[in-house]
Amino acid sequence: MATITKFEELEVWQLARELANQIFELFTSSEAFSRDFKLRDQINGSSGSVMDNIAEGFESSGRNEFINFLTYSKGSAGEVKSQLYRALDRKYITQEQFDGLYEKADIIGKKTGAFINYLNSTDHKGTKFKNRKS
Repeated sequence: MATITKFEELEVWQLARELANQIFELFTSSEAFSRDFKLRDQINGSSGSVMDNIAEGFESSGRNEFINFLTYSKGSAGEVKSQLYRALDRKYITQEQFDGLYEKADIIGKKTGAFINYLNSTDHKGTKFKNRKS
């Protein structure tokens, strides 16, 4: 298995990027939704936070910090799912659109949780501790 050297190589970040782009495209193209400024901005922000927190945590170079940011990312994925319900209830999106986006956000949350579990089980502390003496 190759060592990941950039956050862009992480599958979970790639999926989060896809989700953020799909949400932006869908919700800014719908006239009714684009006028619901608060919800539009919230769902765009939370979907962006999913990918941004993964990147920020990775760049922190420490396992515990990375886990912390992955936890924020997982929470933001849950926030997206809740906001999708509001969009569906207000009839801004179809059930089919809801189902596809919800499933992607759910997969991201599950993969992020699995990644957190993996990081919690490894002895690797991150590169920021590489040259430190115990």
